[in-house]
Amino acid sequence: MNSKLNSAGISRREAMRRGLLGAAGLWLAGGLEFPAIAAGPAPLPKARAVIQIWLWGGASHLDTFDPKPEAGTDYCGPFKTPIETNVPGIEICELLPLLANQADKYSLIRSLTHGSNAHETASYMVQTGRNAGGRESFPCLGAVVSLFKGCDAGYKELIPPYIVLTQPQGRFSEAGFLGSRYKPFATGGDPAKTPFAVEGVVAPGISGQQQKGRRELLQQLNTLERTMPSSAPLLAFEQAEEQAYGMILGDAGKVFDLSQEKDELRTQYGKNAFGQSCLAARRLVEKGVPYVTINYSGWDTHKQHFQEMRRKLPELDRGLATLLQDLSDRKLLDSTIVWCCGEFGRTPKIQWEEPWNGGRGHWGKVFSALVAGGGFKGGRVVGASDAKGEEVKDRPVYPVDLIGSMYQLLDIDGNAKLPNPEGLDLRVLPTVADGAKSGGRLKEIM
Repeated sequence: MNSKLNSAGISRREAMRRGLLGAAGLWLAGGLEFPAIAAGPAPLPKARAVIQIWLWGGASHLDTFDPKPEAGTDYCGPFKTPIETNVPGIEICELLPLLANQADKYSLIRSLTHGSNAHETASYMVQTGRNAGGRESFPCLGAVVSLFKGCDAGYKELIPPYIVLTQPQGRFSEAGFLGSRYKPFATGGDPAKTPFAVEGVVAPGISGQQQKGRRELLQQLNTLERTMPSSAPLLAFEQAEEQAYGMILGDAGKVFDLSQEKDELRTQYGKNAFGQSCLAARRLVEKGVPYVTINYSGWDTHKQHFQEMRRKLPELDRGLATLLQDLSDRKLLDSTIVWCCGEFGRTPKIQWEEPWNGGRGHWGKVFSALVAGGGFKGGRVVGASDAKGEEVKDRPVYPVDLIGSMYQLLDIDGNAKLPNPEGLDLRVLPTVADGAKSGGRLKEIM
């Protein structure tokens, strides 16, 4: 959806036609198979929803989930004292104390790899499981979940089945060849502000009564529906209008009203855009939305990396730790996958020289991810990097392994066919025969 829709000076009806109504029309719209490595019976699916925390730009693995103090100052910088978690033997960065107390709820993957240092290519690989550069642009995990768990699979909510908080990711086309029907609905706005101005749903400065009055006036002025009551296009438009106003004036849109939550809980999440996005994500999966992405930018820290980490890491710590605890308290964690990572890691060796002044570059050889819930076990570590965090030392995990494991927990067949405009025989996931590299599904934490 156009992020400038509310400020473009167009009429409300036109905004709805181009924005929410268009999205409403779009809403109506398997597990990974590697025969050479597959072994044992598949675990029973447990997940009904996914919350993806996308660390846009690529977070440093050494400064989050894979600290290396023994590598020396040129690698660990000022973060020399990693902290023990509530799971013996697992340590994380000292600026993540709240997450340290939640380690029994999540597992860490310390051996993710794909080798790409380009944002767009790496983002595509991590979120589709595919190698970049092919003829087709494949859909990401969120779009595939929207296809198999959305409206085509009996999803009945007015809220779109694939939501991004708050801005589109912009690194690649999330829906690929599936088309715009499976693109995410990007909320826009800032959830830390009241009201949370979700594009096409909440108009700042306009009350619900004013919205109702505008709709009544619109209906009075709309003579086409009275003169052509059986017109198929107008009937479709009328249905979309009903859905849109169901979001604007009905109960569905209230899921974005974070003021309904206790102020104490909002404070625990952190009264910033990321913390309140985590709270909004919990409300969305509680409502039944199958896929939510929190697009958390600011991790592309080429310059003054550690100054930025002292700001970003406490935000991540508070928001993610509270999300895990809140989901657990509400009995939602068992059915909700939470995965947190970016497109790659960052250079293990710090770039102290000008103009970087203590920055870190792109690093796709090895990086880390956090996974929790939905059938993933907690309190475990998968794989390892070497002593300086430069290479995979043990148990390489490729994007297709992580995505295939999530599909399996979601009961999505990785060998299922994907609809595409050319009618090609394209499957949810690639196989070894397609050139995919794999270390196998994450059976040790499933």
